[in-house]
Amino acid sequence: MRRDHHQRNGAVVSIQPFLVARRLLLAAALLAVVAFSAQSFPQDPPKPKPKPNSATDNATQNAPDQPTWDPLRAEKDIEVGQYYLRKGDLDAAIDRFQDATLAKPGYAIPFRYLGEAQEKKKLKRDALKSYTRYLELYPHAEDRDKIEKKIEKLRAEVEKSKK
Repeated sequence: MRRDHHQRNGAVVSIQPFLVARRLLLAAALLAVVAFSAQSFPQDPPKPKPKPNSATDNATQNAPDQPTWDPLRAEKDIEVGQYYLRKGDLDAAIDRFQDATLAKPGYAIPFRYLGEAQEKKKLKRDALKSYTRYLELYPHAEDRDKIEKKIEKLRAEVEKSKK
């Protein structure tokens, strides 16, 4: 009996059509994989390299291969920023909160913490912008009254310093 035939219930059956079909399926699968891997995916534009500053936490800077949108990293940045805020390292806290705003644009919480850190560092204009952005993104915030009072106070201080 030949290799490309098989005996089944006394009848000789050719297995060649099955082999051809299997080879065609494998070839189609291989072509699909090659076509998929050949697709070009859009890349984020390169970011300018930050100037090193030993007073800040340089570990917060994005590596070129990290995605811009990264909600989990944003949460971690907020957590670490709060730690630095409690320790009094305002520069590192500000860096982490700014990174959180980049990692998850449109997320209000890091702007509130960023405003707090900037206010403590006497960066009144920056704090004013951060608090305002927080309320723009989260208009029904539970602490809206408190933040609006801070904004009024900061506006008055900024106006006073202009004179």
